[in-house]
Amino acid sequence: MPSLSPSLFLLHVAGAAALLLWAVRLVRTGVERGWSADLRKLLRGSAEYRLRAALAGTGAAVLLQSSTAVAILVAGFVASGALPGIAALSIVLGADLGSAIVARILLVRMDWVVPLLLLAGVTLFLRTSRLELRMAGRVLIGLALIFVALSMLRAATGPLVSSPGVGIAISYLGNDLFTAFLIGGLFAWGVQSSVAAVLVFVTLAAEGLLPAPVGAAMVLGANLGGAMIAHVLTLNAEISARRVIRANLVLRGGAAVTVLFVLSLMAPPLDLLGATPATQLIVLHIVFNLVLMLVGLVLASPVMALAERMVASPVAQARIARISALDPEALTNPDRALTCARREILAMGESVEAMLRPVMGLYRQWDEATAQAIRDRDAEIDRMHIAIKLYLARLTRSVGDDDTIARRILALADIAVNLEGAGNTISDTMLNLAQRRERLGLAFSDEGWAELCDFHDRVLANAQAGLNLLVTMDPDAARALVVEKDRIRDIEQQLQRSHLERLKQGRVESIETSNIHQETLRALKQVNAAFAMIAYPILSETGDLLSSRLSRQTG
Repeated sequence: MPSLSPSLFLLHVAGAAALLLWAVRLVRTGVERGWSADLRKLLRGSAEYRLRAALAGTGAAVLLQSSTAVAILVAGFVASGALPGIAALSIVLGADLGSAIVARILLVRMDWVVPLLLLAGVTLFLRTSRLELRMAGRVLIGLALIFVALSMLRAATGPLVSSPGVGIAISYLGNDLFTAFLIGGLFAWGVQSSVAAVLVFVTLAAEGLLPAPVGAAMVLGANLGGAMIAHVLTLNAEISARRVIRANLVLRGGAAVTVLFVLSLMAPPLDLLGATPATQLIVLHIVFNLVLMLVGLVLASPVMALAERMVASPVAQARIARISALDPEALTNPDRALTCARREILAMGESVEAMLRPVMGLYRQWDEATAQAIRDRDAEIDRMHIAIKLYLARLTRSVGDDDTIARRILALADIAVNLEGAGNTISDTMLNLAQRRERLGLAFSDEGWAELCDFHDRVLANAQAGLNLLVTMDPDAARALVVEKDRIRDIEQQLQRSHLERLKQGRVESIETSNIHQETLRALKQVNAAFAMIAYPILSETGDLLSSRLSRQTG
């Protein structure tokens, strides 16, 4: 920068920070869209041993470049009963270490590799139609932009080294590490990424703007801020999920504050961690999270017990009746009325998702209270469906011969029908199958149970994608959902063949649970198809659908 003009400096730094956040998000969404099911399977399959669970969390965080993303995934598993609390906490602790490793990797100066990453990434994204290859291109582009953003940040902050104002501010923070800690936490919370925050702090230290003690306090604050992000994002989650995230907050936040006190009172020699302030900060970040993970694995049981006391089961309270989004006064304005109908269908879909999430837990251990809650939700969905049909019928009479509005009405009516059918499948078919298994005292084979859980998790992820699509109406997301529908069909057929192979081998558990296993797979496929149908009206509008298939020209 040729000038230290405050406005110009802030513009450059803000632009670099914005690009960094976008690039990190680009990598994360690329991994999620391309390999979400594989990641989820990895996390769920690691629950048996704490250390293996932690290492799985580390790997997932390295791929997603976010411990928060892993924590949200794990919270969903816990809420559905697919993961016990201690295993989930182990995964989250490993993810914290993974995010620290990511920061170290991204700080390597590789300016020469940026054009190679961009060339390969853009080629894969634009010239291939296979989803995994397109998402690999997206990840490579994101990595290149991360390196560009860090270069921009170095260039923007370089001239500040000799600024007297900066020296005064740093001198103050050097005498008040708690303020530096608070700044680090607030910055991580503000940018919603502890990885991005640590990258900024270490880059500033490398440019000579942050002494090691000040930077260390900020890095510790970023660890607390990172734990707070997941905590706030899961405030409305199930109690079991909130307990895991609260346990991680207690461990990570408590450890950060403890190390800050040691740093402030004892002033340990940070040069033991490296020769430069930047090296000292990143090594401190990695060592902190490594030690935290190892200690947390040992203390997981008592910490989870403490979290259970901190997040107690709520006392039963009077419920306020849900207000329908179907506004009769909006019927005179078709666009507004369609928006009201879409909001109500979204609420309907969220109720189906709420039914789908815990249903597999009933296959493992029957719980009448949970089953009754699912039945009650299904009854509510039936009422919502009737109301939506009547509302759309009234709207049809009021719009006359407007073909465009008529097509949109029909599309919403079809989505509502499919979601209502999905709710019935869960409430009737799947609950009856789970109850039958309980009544007969049957047990699935280990392979069969793992297959059912993985398939259920994949369908649940698609349900969430379908509801997101109902809000965004994004054609790219619609295409991905239809592709995933075909993949679900192929996987279901493959799992049916695997089950038949176990029957040929004479596996007693497979024989006893054969009908339950096969019917559950078919039921889950039907639920998945219901959510995938949300994509078809969007793709029909964009011309991406042939008579019965996704156009080969898309992508």
